[in-house]
Amino acid sequence: MPVEDTSTVSYLLFADDHEDMRLMVRDVLQSAGHEVALAPDGLSALAAAQAREPDLLILDLAMPGMTGVEVTRAIKANPFTSHIPVLLLTAQAEVEDRVAGLDAGADDYLAKPFDPRELRARVVALLRLVRREADRNPTSGLPGGHAIEEELQRRIALAKPFALCYLDFDNFKPFADTFGFAVADQAIRRFGASIRGVLSEGEFEGDFLGHVGGDDFIVICAPNRVELVAHECANQLRKVVGELLSEEVMESGTFRGTSRDGEVKDYPIATLSTAILVVRPERWVSVQHLGTLAADVKRRAKQRGPGSAILEHV
Repeated sequence: MPVEDTSTVSYLLFADDHEDMRLMVRDVLQSAGHEVALAPDGLSALAAAQAREPDLLILDLAMPGMTGVEVTRAIKANPFTSHIPVLLLTAQAEVEDRVAGLDAGADDYLAKPFDPRELRARVVALLRLVRREADRNPTSGLPGGHAIEEELQRRIALAKPFALCYLDFDNFKPFADTFGFAVADQAIRRFGASIRGVLSEGEFEGDFLGHVGGDDFIVICAPNRVELVAHECANQLRKVVGELLSEEVMESGTFRGTSRDGEVKDYPIATLSTAILVVRPERWVSVQHLGTLAADVKRRAKQRGPGSAILEHV
């Protein structure tokens, strides 16, 4: 079964701790025209993906040292590798295992034993999706992962400091669970459109807005504007959510939701955790390195509490 775009060879990375499975999958996918690299465990797969970004990452769920779920979570936590599609393969067909993989960010799931034809079909479908959405996020219509990377490289080529503002909705999952997916989806769409409108005029004109996926957005701008940008983004989120929810809910300032651990508690409404990184071109390493730093700063901002922001020079 040939790949759809014969002018482009897709690079696939497959990790499984069983050699026979690695060789079988390699043969199936190579026969479909793909370039295939193999890794014997999760740690090796993560290192290989960081050394050369695959078009698709295929992971066994149960591997020693680092599971497929853990590798998926690490890949998806970095805003500049989060666009890499992940297909999980596993002999564990329990619903809990599938939910754990999808919750970590996996894009698809295939239980063993599987028909090679189904594996090829799943791979083609994921690659088709990636190619169609490579430059635009399908939810917001904003530039996606590849376009963000290109903008970063363009800024580095200018040899001038710039700032990256990494925005993440606080408590988005309980928000979606409480008010419904339709409202949550509209919040993302409208927030993206609102920020795009703000950045298209006045002192913000020329700043770059990208949507890395889910509830994560990135603004790239001049260092002297980044704190103002972050403040304006927080204002716009509250405005957008206020248009979607009742006045009574907004005035209360909180909503009652359920955490991932099943705990029912009150959450603040419409806040952003923000990682602000001021980048100096002479200290540039790579896009992925910047993504790792941004993910760490965002994590620490979230630990401080909803609505927190941290600024660091890198």
